[in-house]
Amino acid sequence: MKSPREVGTGDWGLGAPNTHAITHATAATSRRPPAPSAQPPAPSPRCLVLGIGNLLMGDEGVGVHAVRRLERDLAAGAPDLGPVTIVDGGTGGFHLLEYLTDYDPVILIDATMDGRAPGTVTLLEPKYASDFPRALTAHDIGLRDLVESAMLTGGLPSIRLLTVSIDAIQAMQTRLSAAVEAAIPEVIARVRALVPRSPVHATV
Repeated sequence: MKSPREVGTGDWGLGAPNTHAITHATAATSRRPPAPSAQPPAPSPRCLVLGIGNLLMGDEGVGVHAVRRLERDLAAGAPDLGPVTIVDGGTGGFHLLEYLTDYDPVILIDATMDGRAPGTVTLLEPKYASDFPRALTAHDIGLRDLVESAMLTGGLPSIRLLTVSIDAIQAMQTRLSAAVEAAIPEVIARVRALVPRSPVHATV
């Protein structure tokens, strides 16, 4: 039995950040009978997987490509991730700030030009805004800017940043290079390893 999926709408216009959220619940949860009214409702998913990137700039859009591939895999019957929300964050923007305050932990996926071989997947555990890579020029608002704003509004959640190395931004190119495309299965495997295996509650 496939897990229920709640699909949110987003702005899909060119030049505007795309926010497309899908919430996944475990199959076991979907089979449970309704909880008695005397019991509190089941907690909502608190883990977020957020992909950042511009689909019109080739390899720069790898973060969005990765979360969309993950969504397709889940729809096709891949093993469920558990209580997690998946968001296509487009080119970023301050509208994503609420996700950094509403979810904990947060798994981010983004491209980086760090001089490593294209397709290299790196896991970072940034603690401060300065720990984040500089924004690529195709981003509206970089992760560093977003994190600095989140810190001003009350602190950061636990963040895991998966970066995929690229060597160029290809204007008006919607396909990934072979090396970066080949890295997506590794990105998804790492996301699966990072997602908590039980519901995680944000600290109030």
